Amino acid sequence: MDKVAVVILNWNGADMMRKYLPGVVASTETTSGARVYVADNGSTDGSMEMVGELFPTVGQVQLDRNYGFAEGYNLSLRSVDAEYYVLLNSDVEIRDKGWLDPLVEYMDRHPLVGACQPKLMSLRQEGVFEYAGASGGFLDRYGYPFCRGRVFDRVESDRGQYDDVESLLWATGAALMVRSESYWAVGGLDPDFFAHMEEIDFCWRLRSMGQGVVCVPSSKVYHLGGATLSKENPRKTFLNFRNNRLMLYKNLPERELRWVLFVRYCLDWVAALQFLLKGHFRDARAVLQALRGFSRMKSQYEERRKEVQAKRVVDSVPERRRFLLLWQFYILRRQTYDQLPK
Repeated sequence: MDKVAVVILNWNGADMMRKYLPGVVASTETTSGARVYVADNGSTDGSMEMVGELFPTVGQVQLDRNYGFAEGYNLSLRSVDAEYYVLLNSDVEIRDKGWLDPLVEYMDRHPLVGACQPKLMSLRQEGVFEYAGASGGFLDRYGYPFCRGRVFDRVESDRGQYDDVESLLWATGAALMVRSESYWAVGGLDPDFFAHMEEIDFCWRLRSMGQGVVCVPSSKVYHLGGATLSKENPRKTFLNFRNNRLMLYKNLPERELRWVLFVRYCLDWVAALQFLLKGHFRDARAVLQALRGFSRMKSQYEERRKEVQAKRVVDSVPERRRFLLLWQFYILRRQTYDQLPK
């Protein structure tokens, strides 16, 4: 059994792994009991042959086809025996040897914490947080995610302002450490999400079960971001809007369910209209398709909602803030994390 299994899910990412895997392997091997694995989602670009030739110490998990991010990890992790999993994107650069040590030490000392993340920095802009997780994530009342270091598209420079360990609602899926026991207790990632929002949904379920989620900023990694789907891709727009509604439906307490879903429905129509007025017709259509997609899938999520609510021990997760982020950001002009109500 490994102490830590760093698992990179790959799909036709040979070029990414040639560039970033050497640093991951070199910096991970300095942590006792840690091993790197590449799990392959049915690649056709010779990825795994390259891994076997150039990185013989790296473990391999072969899947027969592309199951997406969520189910790909669920299937792959069943073949990995470790106390801690680290779900690591293939476009993450590791510069610091022993980057895992602060994460492992924190998790070892805090048995009620189920997951954590390092500080996530941008590879595209030196000294700037990376969009996909920055220094840890939260939600507003209506399901809009934000981070210490990123609110909507406003990304901050890192000046050490978020270098404390803080309780989160969600940790980034680009570099997510989770106890293997907690991963399976919460049910893993939602396979029907395919990609996008899956780590937020996962961590929300974890928090509802009473386990903590934190950022440990003394560990730092660098993320390219947008390597699979760019922010402007309509497929990404569809998945983000549909999965957000599925996440809300599963995780909201009963007393809030109808009101929050109604408000979010109205706000999603506003988003579609904004895309239309800006000439982003494919994104506008993607939002409307997401609303229909949620309606089609809602019935199959009734049982999943019951399961999540049955496991709930925390009635109100404090890291889900009670304000509307859109109002704070666009009307009150509070555009950084430290300006938002606590």
